Amino acid sequence: MASWYGAKYRGRHTASGERFDPADLTAAHPFLPMGTLVEVSRPDHGRSVVVRINDRGPGGGRVLDVSEAAARRLGMTGEGTAFVSLRVIGSAD
Repeated sequence: MASWYGAKYRGRHTASGERFDPADLTAAHPFLPMGTLVEVSRPDHGRSVVVRINDRGPGGGRVLDVSEAAARRLGMTGEGTAFVSLRVIGSAD
């Protein structure tokens, strides 16, 4: 299960030290290394996006918290949460 976060958090520091921008394709994950590139897919909708891990979280039984831009590409902004699959594809470093 994934959720998303947006403009409310714009400019706040992420766990990586950079400032959050909801227009970036980024995400929070509990333990993947910062800079990990992850393909996030919604098999039920045929949509996917590649995000870079730059923050820690989420909680509440969710495995990923994506930026608003990523949520739009996944078609999940109206729902708030969605079932997703993750595939690590590399590192941005």
